[in-house]
Amino acid sequence: MAFEFKNYFERFSEKLMEVDPENLMKAANLISKHGLLGGKLIFIGNGGSAAISSHLSVDFTKACKIRSINFNEADLLTCFSNDYGYSNWCKEALSAYADSSDIVILISSSGTSENILNAARFCVENDLKLITFSGFSPKNPLRSYGDLNFYVSSDLYNFVEMVHHTWLVAIVDLLSGVDLHGR
Repeated sequence: MAFEFKNYFERFSEKLMEVDPENLMKAANLISKHGLLGGKLIFIGNGGSAAISSHLSVDFTKACKIRSINFNEADLLTCFSNDYGYSNWCKEALSAYADSSDIVILISSSGTSENILNAARFCVENDLKLITFSGFSPKNPLRSYGDLNFYVSSDLYNFVEMVHHTWLVAIVDLLSGVDLHGR
């Protein structure tokens, strides 16, 4: 079986371009507004989405000067999972760390992870601003919770995760004032 990189990158580019640029701008404006009001960003994901959460929480903090956190510390994750069950650890972490001025960003390739869905329900019940990133099925339940919902129409993990990552770093570059004409 021959792997065609050109075809792979063309298909990836198609998925990358599916986003509505107006929604990215809405997300950037919401994030900027909350950052100016003293709110922080809270990123949560599983697996590769957790890695994206780590990267973006650092980028938003450093490049955009917007306080950002993620819940990828082994001691927090294992403590909360042990005490509340894996399906509830994200919700309980939000209960402990989220303030009313924060924005929660939930990243889930499938949009069906129970711990992420419980966190989304917590956000809705507690009037926390919520931005979601998901993929796979257009009917995935995570898409129904966010104030803004971003979706990648693919069932390939790497496409979904890297498109989410690229959309988020594009917001970082916008808010940090990256000059696209610079070298």
